[in-house]
Amino acid sequence: MEISKFFQFIILPPAAYALGSIPWGLVLTRMFTSVDLRKTGSGNIGATNVRRTAGTLLGVCTLIGDVLKGAAPVWWAVHLVGRGTAADVYLALTALCAFLGHLYPVYMRFRDGGKGVATAAGCFLAISPMAVVTALLVFILFVCITGRVSVGSLAATAFLPLGVWKAVGSAPLAVCAGVIGGWVWWRHRENLRRLAAGAEPKI
Repeated sequence: MEISKFFQFIILPPAAYALGSIPWGLVLTRMFTSVDLRKTGSGNIGATNVRRTAGTLLGVCTLIGDVLKGAAPVWWAVHLVGRGTAADVYLALTALCAFLGHLYPVYMRFRDGGKGVATAAGCFLAISPMAVVTALLVFILFVCITGRVSVGSLAATAFLPLGVWKAVGSAPLAVCAGVIGGWVWWRHRENLRRLAAGAEPKI
């Protein structure tokens, strides 16, 4: 491997974490509103809370930013190493770094991160658009049935490992999707409690 590619190979996972740490919801609401996102609504910095507290436009912008910060480093990793068992382990590592950056952002002292759904979607969009589109359809179906974004997010992330396996046949990437999905469910534990109590807000 030539020196420039080797440098990119070494630097990409920590760069993915740094990029994933950018709290777009917090940045945008501070730029364009007086809302303190961490003290409003659910207190989460993700697109759903931004939409509820600062409007649809900023919610959509946050969603796009959160997707791109997952997609960009993983896309670059695909461009750098291609595909194959060893390469897929590297792709999984890069995806996990971007995802964990969103959950535990370095710029916020590793606290107050989001739940990771949009960033996870971005990571796998760069690997398998078909798996993400299918998961998106699952998301839409469950949101339409229940009227709750959290239910759609949980259903989509539960489906994602199977979707990745069917689409690309890669054990490392399917395991990565499962790990990320488990983390998403853990980050939704308060939503799960509210759902069990019948107190989870609808759209």
